[in-house]
Amino acid sequence: MNATGLSAPTHNSPRARVASVLAVSALALGLVACGKNEEPTVGQRLDSAVEKTEQAAADARAKTEAAMQKAETQMDKSANRAEGAATDLGDSAKQAANNAMDKVDDAAITAQVSAGLAKDPDLSAVKINVDTQNGAVTLNGPAPNLAAKDRAQTIAKSIKGVTSVTNLLVISAG
Repeated sequence: MNATGLSAPTHNSPRARVASVLAVSALALGLVACGKNEEPTVGQRLDSAVEKTEQAAADARAKTEAAMQKAETQMDKSANRAEGAATDLGDSAKQAANNAMDKVDDAAITAQVSAGLAKDPDLSAVKINVDTQNGAVTLNGPAPNLAAKDRAQTIAKSIKGVTSVTNLLVISAG
């Protein structure tokens, strides 16, 4: 017995052994319960897989939409550039056609003036040089007299498309 009047349990007594076993078991169960990692159930794993799949699909959809928007923007830019190039090409073609028409018109005016001069008995179309630039006719060469020189200018002015006549014909003695 001890000073308090109670008998101290001995380690060999059956009560002490049971108490020790219960205490150790309780501690062991407590430690096992605290450190135990629960394995997810099949349902939890399935839910997790579905959630990850839905997230991946949402990410793919967002990336696809962004790529489509970028492609649409680039197509719009390319279409605008192509349209501008076509307009420029069309303008260039019109300008070239106009230039060609001007050259044809000038050539036609020159031919008509030369033909008109050839019909006049006093003017020789072979000797008179007719030059036309943008409808402006220049006459060079000899004229037998002042009246023939004036008729040459009148003939040139009578041709459609002629805007002006520069008469440089020189009256030759003859």
